[in-house]
Amino acid sequence: MTFRITLAGGALAGAALIATAAAAHHGWSSYDAERAMTPTAEVVESHWGSPHGSIVIVVDEQRWDVVLAPVSRMQTRGLDRADIAVGQTVTVEGYPRRDGTRELRAERITAGGQTVELR
Repeated sequence: MTFRITLAGGALAGAALIATAAAAHHGWSSYDAERAMTPTAEVVESHWGSPHGSIVIVVDEQRWDVVLAPVSRMQTRGLDRADIAVGQTVTVEGYPRRDGTRELRAERITAGGQTVELR
């Protein structure tokens, strides 16, 4: 009986920890949906991996980190790794962080001749 209670308690604590980590990672409230931005720029860095893709673009001589979608979602919707490779020109529609950090949460991206919904 004690073992079952301990096991159940441990499983519950583990689930709560995972949910907390996921909520912290996807804290979309830290982005300002009232200040949509749509910069067009060349990709200077590109990451195609977990937990999501990302790129860096330079806008008005300032580097912006752009948070994209998970790779599986981008691929399913037709975005290829080559479309966001270094040197490619993209247009990103997204929201900046509220705290002034130069980071955009991308809602959609135009790259490789197509516009892809990311959220």
